[in-house]
Amino acid sequence: MNGLNTGLKSVLWSAAAIVLLLMMTIPVINILASVLIMVPFIVLYTTLPRKLFALYVVITLGLAYALMGPAVLIFGLFFLVPSIVAGHMYQRKAQARTVLTVTTIVLLAQMLLELLLFSAILRVSLVSELGNLFRNSVRELGQQGLMPPVWNDAMTDALIKLMMQSIPLVFIILSFVLAVSAHWISRRVLNRAYGQEISGMPHAKDWMMPKSLVFYYVAALILELFMTGDHNSYISVVLINMIPLLRLVFAIQTVGFFFFVADQKRWHKAVPLLLAVPVFLFPPLSLIGVLDTAFPIRKSFKRT
Repeated sequence: MNGLNTGLKSVLWSAAAIVLLLMMTIPVINILASVLIMVPFIVLYTTLPRKLFALYVVITLGLAYALMGPAVLIFGLFFLVPSIVAGHMYQRKAQARTVLTVTTIVLLAQMLLELLLFSAILRVSLVSELGNLFRNSVRELGQQGLMPPVWNDAMTDALIKLMMQSIPLVFIILSFVLAVSAHWISRRVLNRAYGQEISGMPHAKDWMMPKSLVFYYVAALILELFMTGDHNSYISVVLINMIPLLRLVFAIQTVGFFFFVADQKRWHKAVPLLLAVPVFLFPPLSLIGVLDTAFPIRKSFKRT
């Protein structure tokens, strides 16, 4: 009976994967689909023998390909690889931090590889295409009178250049968000529906970033002060991506600090959540996370 239930669950997860792959072809809805698409593959890999998992994947991708064509197959293969990586680490009882780190790196590597493949094989520069798409959108908005009167082509070019230079940052954040979403959902499914013990991330109040990040952040800020007007240099591009990324990391640390204080002061759980909102809306507040990482300020808030 248990085998029958397990088989039925696997069929349902395969069906869910097909539906999500089809949703990937629908604008706007594909955003939600991309967040969920790894979950069925992770669950199938973690709960099935290798050969049976391969059979389910072939059937799933084959049906999706028959319904919507090669685009769906590309999406499926893209998300299949990090799903297998995450599922394999679940089977080996890896820590959540390790799972998230490796899955994020795999997703990031695939995104960068896709840029290279499109450029080398298809002779298509996705970066240039995105720039042209943005330029055309700005032009159309200008013709409709929706752009500020002072806006000109030089401003558009400068903004496009900044966007292109920030692609690594966007890829890193996107990879991390996809990895966290897949882990958060898959862990609950595997723990509750399959009785597996998948480790979770530490509670927010226990978050603590490495102190070395503080030195990197300070060094990046100092370098930025002495940068010349050459925004195309390698160091400039690194700083454009590094500083916002570290600022985001310390914003997360700030949220962890708020949860720690709330736990020590026995505040309502909603308080640190409410405090977290302005942290992401007002970047300078991430300085709290820098101080929390660099100095033992939590000792002042511990209950005696």
